Amino acid sequence: MSRHIKIVTAVAAAALLATACSQGSATKGTDSATGKVTLRYFTFSAAPDHVKDLDTIEKAFEKENPNVDVVVETAPFDQYFTKLQTSIAGGTAPDTFELNYENFVTYASAGSLLDLATVAGDGGTAVYAQESLNAFKRDGKQYALPASFSTVVLFYNKDLFDKAGVAPPTADWTWADEQAAAAKLTDKKKGVYGDFQPVQFFEFYKTLKQAGGEFLSADGRKSAFNGPQGVKAATWLVSKVGKTMPTEAEIGGTADYDTNLFKSGKLAMWHNGIWQFAGLKDVPFDWDVVVEPGDAAKASAVFHNAVAASSTTKHGKEAWAWARFLSASDTAANTRVQSSWELPPVSDQQVLSGYLKDPKPANRQAVFDSLKSIALPPVIKRQQEMQDAVTKELGEAAAGRKSVEDALKAAAAEVDALLG
Repeated sequence: MSRHIKIVTAVAAAALLATACSQGSATKGTDSATGKVTLRYFTFSAAPDHVKDLDTIEKAFEKENPNVDVVVETAPFDQYFTKLQTSIAGGTAPDTFELNYENFVTYASAGSLLDLATVAGDGGTAVYAQESLNAFKRDGKQYALPASFSTVVLFYNKDLFDKAGVAPPTADWTWADEQAAAAKLTDKKKGVYGDFQPVQFFEFYKTLKQAGGEFLSADGRKSAFNGPQGVKAATWLVSKVGKTMPTEAEIGGTADYDTNLFKSGKLAMWHNGIWQFAGLKDVPFDWDVVVEPGDAAKASAVFHNAVAASSTTKHGKEAWAWARFLSASDTAANTRVQSSWELPPVSDQQVLSGYLKDPKPANRQAVFDSLKSIALPPVIKRQQEMQDAVTKELGEAAAGRKSVEDALKAAAAEVDALLG
């Protein structure tokens, strides 16, 4: 799964609306003959690599709750929130759905989420890591239960490094070290690139932190990235394009281009998340991961996903039971760890320790080391618009249509307007 932001056209949005409407109302979810509740769950993180893992959790839940039939619906991340927004607006919202930390505030503020405390049943919340639980509270109310967390690390193809005679990355690397290695590893004649780091919002706020900057002012009312640190971070991303990583024209809008490039053995270094581990099990080369290089400081992106319930669901008690089972049951936690499907946000460190036993990648400790210096995404009510605005302007700079300075100035003006 890639966290790239893409603009969905009006035609696509209309198609999504038609799809959502054809699914029928989420309130019609009880079989009158059996009394069995049908509970819809919408997710982005399960597909394509963890559909079977989710099925394992679903079957275990249904065994414990024979009166509930969970119906799973999936969408790729770059389509997910458009489809979710469309279904909510059209009155066809799923009973339960996955939310990431970045978009949580938007949905909670809009009144789209059910206060789970009002329907809480068996099992409390002490099982969760407190910081993960708090991330999904709004105005003192628990609007979602944390289901997983993941970090972004630097993947590298050990075979390419060995063949080029370049020393592999270490936890002490800086941007300069990465840049030097990427230049040596790039061989365009052979279609080999030294590095891939998407030029978009998610990478920018993190590299900004690495450069010593902040995305928003301390009071959160104004952008703070249009300065020397922002220029340095944006230049770091943009300067790779066409040199050590392909241009947008070369990518050609191909979905998961970077994933396919790495899997084909044509990419030496790759900035991506630990959700990629499962999909790389069978690649025909040796690879590993390290904590991402820093500049003025180390900073790693950490993503939290949660399970929320629609404020319009007619099945609040069942929604609570499913959300808690999916996020905190032993079945769910162990399934996630064993399949490398991100990590469960539980307080029991013994559960997490099993994650290190999987031999591929060898340096799984880097996942936990990356938690020592966290860069959380900036969050505002108009989150998606902010992400799109920053990504669009960075894209203008990457394509050479604007200078980095002009792109950041324009992005800052747009973000300030969204905050106003």
